[in-house]
Amino acid sequence: MTDREMGRSPPLDPRIPTMRILAIETAGRTGSVALAEDANILLELELDQSSRSAQSLAPAVRKVLRQGGWQPADVQLVGVTIGPGSFTGLRIGVTTAKLFAYAVGADVLGINTLEAIAAAAPTETVTLWAVMDAQRGEVVAGRFVRDPADGWVKPQGPQELLLLDTWLGRLAPGDRVAGPILSKILGRLPGGVAALEPSAWSPRASQVARLAARDYAAGRRDDLWRLVPAYVRPSAAEENRQASRSTS
Repeated sequence: MTDREMGRSPPLDPRIPTMRILAIETAGRTGSVALAEDANILLELELDQSSRSAQSLAPAVRKVLRQGGWQPADVQLVGVTIGPGSFTGLRIGVTTAKLFAYAVGADVLGINTLEAIAAAAPTETVTLWAVMDAQRGEVVAGRFVRDPADGWVKPQGPQELLLLDTWLGRLAPGDRVAGPILSKILGRLPGGVAALEPSAWSPRASQVARLAARDYAAGRRDDLWRLVPAYVRPSAAEENRQASRSTS
């Protein structure tokens, strides 16, 4: 696992008391964990890529707390990506976040994965599409526009599950795009559309922490017992069960 310094997001209101945050990101191939005080990122670690999230996440949480000099009970808020993303990764991340929050009495907030990707966009980025591979020739995509009032990149409408070609047809000159699927489709982007730097393509725990700090300060709360991953479609196992019921 390696430390990684990320870009900056707009600062929060300095009058709000410091909130200690543990952030967990397991929606993509490269998971990560981070510690933050409000929107100030103290430390970020990538998960061990030689093992699965189920095996690497708990050790990474222990390591980041130890390196940050925190006890588990020091954490006041746990932020976690809830989707879109890997079925298995999201289940592991959300379950870990809920168990940790319950054990130490912390609050928990779910963060949309596309918002976490968009939050890393450079300040000069005005219009952005965040996109992830949904398999089967489809993507899940969301359009974001920077709010000049507070500097945050915010969603313009709901995320959508689209055929890849349909999404590519919606892109307009001047748009910027980010997302891990770009490693496969970069050459298919229309003229006048540019990808962000590859370092900004994947969701990161540091951005999860910043978004969690912003949303918590604005008053948003998630119910620990009701927080679940937000999948864009049923899993293959669920689809098979549904198909079996319909033919029985």
